[in-house]
Amino acid sequence: MSLFDPPPGEGTELLPHDGSAVIHLDVLSPAEARAAFASLRDELEFHQNHLRMFGRVIPEPRLVSWVGDPDARYSYSGIELSPAPWTPTMSRLREVCERVADTTFNSALINLYRNGADSVDWHSDDEPELGPGIASLSLGAMRRFDLRHRVGGETVKVDLPAGSVVVMSRGCQTHWVHRIAKTKRVSEPRMNLTFRTIRGAARSND
Repeated sequence: MSLFDPPPGEGTELLPHDGSAVIHLDVLSPAEARAAFASLRDELEFHQNHLRMFGRVIPEPRLVSWVGDPDARYSYSGIELSPAPWTPTMSRLREVCERVADTTFNSALINLYRNGADSVDWHSDDEPELGPGIASLSLGAMRRFDLRHRVGGETVKVDLPAGSVVVMSRGCQTHWVHRIAKTKRVSEPRMNLTFRTIRGAARSND
């Protein structure tokens, strides 16, 4: 099996109803995941955005980088992101996630959680400019991923090891919210690469 060539497999469905979130384990081997993490730390520029909430400006509890095709602009929580160009490692990982998700992507939001104190609160990636699905690749430290149904309140909790990919449908974003909670049990950094399609932005073949 060649580098960054995901093994076959259907994955495991995490949601009982109202959308789909399928986890694929061991898409990257431990060595491949470590190499990708190290390369991305060198290739990407991370920064900390600030949110305006309840009349206050507060820093997001994580670092982010936005990569994509030139016209793949994205906004969330009042933050406007312009894409940095695809790096060699990001291009290879995009191809991996496109094979796993059986679709194409023109952008990616990379979250860098420096340790267990970094987090992302309950939210859904349901902005109208986003396409039908998202593939989320985990690198670095294992963190717990929580999903909660908007109406019923039932929750799904799963640990995301390095090299795993979760493919979430549009229905998942409509009916469920998700988060990475703070934890005192993790001191190592983690990266989460969420590959997306911005509607109206062409996909480049770099």
